[in-house]
Amino acid sequence: MSILDDARAVIANGPVCDACLGRVFADRSFGLTNDERGHALRVASALDADDPFDPSEGPDTCWVCEGECGRYDAWAERAVDALDGIEFATYQVGTRVPPLIEENDRLLREDSGLPPDAGESFKSALNREVGKRVGEHTGTEVDFERPDVLALVNLERGDVDAQINPAFVYGRYRKLDRDIPQTEWPCRECGGGGTQLAADGGTEPCDHCGGSGYLYDESVEELTAPVVADAMEGVDAVFHGAGREDVDARMLGTGRPFAIEVKEPHHREIDAADLEAAINDFADGTVEVEGLRRATHRMVERVKELDAHKTYSMAVEFAEPVTASALADALVALDGATIAQNTPERVDHRRASRTRERTVYEIDGELDPDRDGDTDDGDGARHATVELRGEGGLYVKELVSGDGDRTEPSLAGLLGIDATVTALDVLAVEGEDEPFATAEYVIGADGDEPDADEHTDDGESESRRNG
Repeated sequence: MSILDDARAVIANGPVCDACLGRVFADRSFGLTNDERGHALRVASALDADDPFDPSEGPDTCWVCEGECGRYDAWAERAVDALDGIEFATYQVGTRVPPLIEENDRLLREDSGLPPDAGESFKSALNREVGKRVGEHTGTEVDFERPDVLALVNLERGDVDAQINPAFVYGRYRKLDRDIPQTEWPCRECGGGGTQLAADGGTEPCDHCGGSGYLYDESVEELTAPVVADAMEGVDAVFHGAGREDVDARMLGTGRPFAIEVKEPHHREIDAADLEAAINDFADGTVEVEGLRRATHRMVERVKELDAHKTYSMAVEFAEPVTASALADALVALDGATIAQNTPERVDHRRASRTRERTVYEIDGELDPDRDGDTDDGDGARHATVELRGEGGLYVKELVSGDGDRTEPSLAGLLGIDATVTALDVLAVEGEDEPFATAEYVIGADGDEPDADEHTDDGESESRRNG
């Protein structure tokens, strides 16, 4: 059968609007709307058969769409109203189609003897036609992969829901005080509830956390994420870090990469300098951030999964005096060494017990003979400062102590003297092969990783035949 024969079969099904007629043939020709395509087929069919032209009576009489093909403009206006007050650069339109219209769409093809997937569905056509109008009204771009917002048209209810996708901010933080965790740390005794059973059968404040529900009063998350959420007018924010330092360690130097995920942001653009200042002021010298910029949603996976090397500075205490030559020999043995580490005893309760191999890329150190009463009398000293750069996942405290021979080789093992890290500072967290903030993960290039190219995340266009 010819396309005109197929068109006549569709027309014979009853009053069908030009948009629904043309939609069945949406994969034919370019640069036409379905309405234009349907009108052209109706005219061509009349000419081919030499019959009087019988124009469509319009969407209001169409048994397939029940008038919805004539309400594209109205739905677009409702969508724009629903998105009012929300800042966005990319969007997508979705539709909840009533079962009756979906059934009509199926019957139109079945009764016309056409394949079930001929042309395009009513839902797809409405999404596109309303979407085009939303873009024209708002001056924004459609994005079918990860739009800033989704306008969800509900035909049965007669309204439009605005769904706001999260926004992401990337940066680096320094933790300047010790005994602060990276994220909130709920009390393990009360499960974060802050209460425990009392002797009389009631409840009372938890003894372990004092009733707060948390083991620590502050965290990096609590000092940063709420400020970002407030700046972007979001309802909540989640902190994601590139690993984490021990609670008793400081994070100094170039800082640790992080991403903050802001839920339902009504404001997406940020002034990086102002936001950094706001966070640093709120944290009041406990935590500071730099290099803030907007990021794509993939930055969360990036900061969590990218292989990174880390640089540390450690204050080390020995059980007995160590000579400078003995320390130097031990550090030479560790420099470039592959270290076999069984899961450390201090974390064995929460991590799988297995042996991991990690590399010490560089290590150096010197005695501190004047610390805590040591004297530089040639007999050595009981304190030293050690700096190292190691592969991600290297347990550096255990590299020093040996962890009861669970780490081999270790500084303590090579010296034959017990050694303990008394203070730990992380100085740098850098990607093994490339920076964290490369062009595909950040929006814009201002910040602390200047090799990240400028990037604009303004979506992509769908390739289609319809105008």
